[in-house]
Amino acid sequence: MGSPTHGRLFTRLMLNTWQTTITRGSDGSAFVITGDIPAMWLRDSAAQMRPFIPLAVESVEIAACLEAIVAKQWECIERAPYANAFNAGPTNDSWHAGDLCSNPWVWEEKYEIDSLAFPVQLAWQLWRVSGRDEVLDPLRHRARIVVDLWRTEQDHAERSPYRFVRPGTSDTLARWGRGGPVARTGMTWSGFRPSDDPCTFGYNIPGNLFAVHALELVADMATEAWQDEELAIEASSLADEIREGVMKHGIGPERVLAYEVDGLGNQLMTDDANMPSLLSLPLTSSISRHDPLYRSARRFVLSQANPQYFLGTHASGVGSPHSPEGWVWPIALAVQGLTCRTDDKFRLLATLARTDGGTGMMHESFNPHDPQEFTRPWFSWANSMYCELALATADVTLDDVTRRWQ
Repeated sequence: MGSPTHGRLFTRLMLNTWQTTITRGSDGSAFVITGDIPAMWLRDSAAQMRPFIPLAVESVEIAACLEAIVAKQWECIERAPYANAFNAGPTNDSWHAGDLCSNPWVWEEKYEIDSLAFPVQLAWQLWRVSGRDEVLDPLRHRARIVVDLWRTEQDHAERSPYRFVRPGTSDTLARWGRGGPVARTGMTWSGFRPSDDPCTFGYNIPGNLFAVHALELVADMATEAWQDEELAIEASSLADEIREGVMKHGIGPERVLAYEVDGLGNQLMTDDANMPSLLSLPLTSSISRHDPLYRSARRFVLSQANPQYFLGTHASGVGSPHSPEGWVWPIALAVQGLTCRTDDKFRLLATLARTDGGTGMMHESFNPHDPQEFTRPWFSWANSMYCELALATADVTLDDVTRRWQ
């Protein structure tokens, strides 16, 4: 890459994730914290491991640890399928003591589609890289939990048991924790976004497209690894219904994908820095970066028509209502790089290295006019996104690795 800076930063961040966020149990289990929060988010822990997947073919130790993380994620899903973050044990620790959820294993029960889709994708990727059907053993009977939950949430108003109430905060969902009204559309409902902020409207479009992709992966695993034709058919059928719902209700003016809709005519035209996002669709859905639907979404997201796109003297990119107004997210810059041409990958990698605030670490967000101002000094998901972009700039991608086994 013409400079040792990127190699040093890549090494530091990979080792930081591997040596400081993963705890191995004496029973061979593995628990992954986010960095500055002592809980395991299903989404974050999967994303934190993405740059290690290509290395699983090189290292027995890495492959074994990733398998243990997959197993832990699916234990968590079985314990509390609506939860997004978990404790290492039944400690009763939680983000907020007033939450309705009383499960001692649950740190937080903000229901988000991606909390289920990311573990499906991680397991499938590791399976394809390793060629070991044993990787999928933790999913064998639990994948149906995901399919059944997403089908239940197609009819949230009538069938869902889910409520989220957090006294005294804006996180409490409308209508006593049920969320705002939605019509049945074929899509699957979500209470919260990947940012952990409440949805404005109940159908998050990037989340639904990620669900379609995850269901296709479930069908692939069911067919090839489990010989479970019934599950494969159920997953494929649900994927088709959700996809049809997105195409019917999720496209806004000028054929640009909306970020959220309710099926009643309301649409939110924005994007958020957190994955899955409209910008990340080539990474979290079956939509390629060459698809006209993605290209129109990308033009919108990376323009000032997107309320969350911010310009700065040191960087310009996508931010989030989850962080200070006008601040840019390294995760979104990495996603922008991972979904663009090769020459732009290096430019965005260099931007990330320049805007670390002098800490040698990536952050949740930073002031694009002054990168010395940032949120979350230790945010492992952002560190891993830098590493994934560095690998892609060196022409090593997850698509290339998994394709070898197809």
